[in-house]
Amino acid sequence: MVTKENCASAQGSGLLEVFATPAMIALMEQTAWMSIASLLNEGEGTVGTKLDVSHLAATPVGMKVWCESELKEVDKRRLVFHVEAFDEKGKIGEGEHERFIIQNEKFMKKAQAKLEG
Repeated sequence: MVTKENCASAQGSGLLEVFATPAMIALMEQTAWMSIASLLNEGEGTVGTKLDVSHLAATPVGMKVWCESELKEVDKRRLVFHVEAFDEKGKIGEGEHERFIIQNEKFMKKAQAKLEG
């Protein structure tokens, strides 16, 4: 649901009270990772590495939004999704999203090491 909290004016991506592009992108990422999460091995996760999306239409506060994703390519640990976002009147965004399968613990150790160094 589009709320004042996920509007451009609240997300820092503009001044208008319409569904923000960063909120649409977050919805696309969430939809992609959730679509394959149950297929991962214990201790694995995915991280987003690339987005190429277009925000095609504005959606006002109070309108429902949703996203659909399709896994189009698997290349070892690299996953490529086609993502589309919709509101009650039609498509509002689409594009490609790339994610990589990672070992959660190893990934976090590497990230945390930046604080020590």
